[in-house]
Amino acid sequence: MNSFINILLLIVSILTLFFSVFVRFDLPLEMFKTTAAQLPYRFEIFLGFGLMLLMISIRRTIRRWVGIRMVNQIQKFKWSGIAFITLTKEAWFPAVVMIFFGIEGVFYILVNAKNKFRVGLSSKAILAVDREVILLYMEGLQQVSVSQQTIYFDYIQDLQLSFPTDCIEEFNRVDFFENLKQSVNRDKVIFRIKE
Repeated sequence: MNSFINILLLIVSILTLFFSVFVRFDLPLEMFKTTAAQLPYRFEIFLGFGLMLLMISIRRTIRRWVGIRMVNQIQKFKWSGIAFITLTKEAWFPAVVMIFFGIEGVFYILVNAKNKFRVGLSSKAILAVDREVILLYMEGLQQVSVSQQTIYFDYIQDLQLSFPTDCIEEFNRVDFFENLKQSVNRDKVIFRIKE
């Protein structure tokens, strides 16, 4: 889901950039038999791009801050380890949105980078929070495996979720997997982990 949101944010940002370039340099739009500067509803199009960026960014921001708050309630877990250029005047709203959430991203990193990014393990779920939020439920889990730098969680109906092993410091991995094994029904969950 996080990758989908990032891709969606990237697509909307690229479309906004391309439209800004078209308007700024008054490029021809042959399909509409006009030029970008003469295109009607330019302000509304920029407003639409800005609103899409706003909605996607607010969803992402709320999810990250809620995830940080949840994963830092250490007592609830069995284990826990530690430039945009405006090309045209009409593009002010998307520019403000991008600048605001760029500043929020820097603030998020500064406030939370020291010992707040962590992985939490409870009897019901694993919550990994750093720049993104990854939530993995124990319900329906069939297999846990490690391949290269990724921990894979295979569920019923061919669902596979994962997070990077880098989220857990190397000296804490054995402890994490031992707590994970204790949190699941060993008769239903297969572990393929080289320890």
